[in-house]
Amino acid sequence: MITYLLLGFTVGLAMLSIFLFYRATRQPLKDAVFTAALSVSMAVFIYLFGTWVFLSIYCKFAFGIIYLLLALLFLWKRQVKLRTGAVWYKVVLTILLGTASILYFTGTTGTPQTVELDFPLKKGRYFVLQGGKGLPTNIFHFSLRGAIYAMDIIKLNKDGTRGNHIFSKDLEDYAIYGDTIYSPCAGKVIRAYGGNPDNIPPNMQRGPKNTNMVLIETDSFYVFMGHLKKDGVFVQEGDTVVTGQPLGRVGNSGFSTEPHLHIQVHAKQQRAWYASTPLYIHFNGKGYLLNEVIREKNL
Repeated sequence: MITYLLLGFTVGLAMLSIFLFYRATRQPLKDAVFTAALSVSMAVFIYLFGTWVFLSIYCKFAFGIIYLLLALLFLWKRQVKLRTGAVWYKVVLTILLGTASILYFTGTTGTPQTVELDFPLKKGRYFVLQGGKGLPTNIFHFSLRGAIYAMDIIKLNKDGTRGNHIFSKDLEDYAIYGDTIYSPCAGKVIRAYGGNPDNIPPNMQRGPKNTNMVLIETDSFYVFMGHLKKDGVFVQEGDTVVTGQPLGRVGNSGFSTEPHLHIQVHAKQQRAWYASTPLYIHFNGKGYLLNEVIREKNL
């Protein structure tokens, strides 16, 4: 299953980065520089992009601390052996991983237009499962009708993970399932539907009308929220809503691997809402990237 593969890749690459730094301290200086550079770029990459949340976000912080401590220890006990090896692949990988780490923050779409919204979820810590400024962080959404700044948001429990198990078939195991969604802005509901069934992971079958949703129109943009719970939409098409008004509950309807809130925003233009210019979302004055935690104190 993809979840376990991603988790294995995360842990494996983290361990490899530590081993490479250890190996660097046992090489001649000219080789050690390249090996250490690869180790650091690998550690930064997996720290930013790793699927730590499948275990706990605290594992990410633990890895960062352990890596730094072991790196200092290896340097302190450095031993030199007269051994050399090929460096070209280390240079290439270092450049690739380093570039990916830089693009984590900058994205590849230039300076995006932004939109200011209230965060639509309350009471807890939330987590950006997918999001960012285009490639490489938002690779899944990048291909979906221009939704390059769309976000998938989950909730963290007290253990820093999203549910009671790494990948559960019980929807109630997921911390966000059933959470109330509040309107992130004032506007008019132009689409609302809640009749699609909730999928049981890993099923990702689309419902008769794709996904349960609420689409809000304002004077300057559209806000789409999807994957709502079956019979969990509180508003109707034509309703006028105000910021903070309950709209529905988080579910797992439509093309979704697990319960989460999908949200995307597009400028209001003379074309279909999803074909209009996508906007990068700021929640309460702050933008969020892949794998970032959204804390109550920041809202």
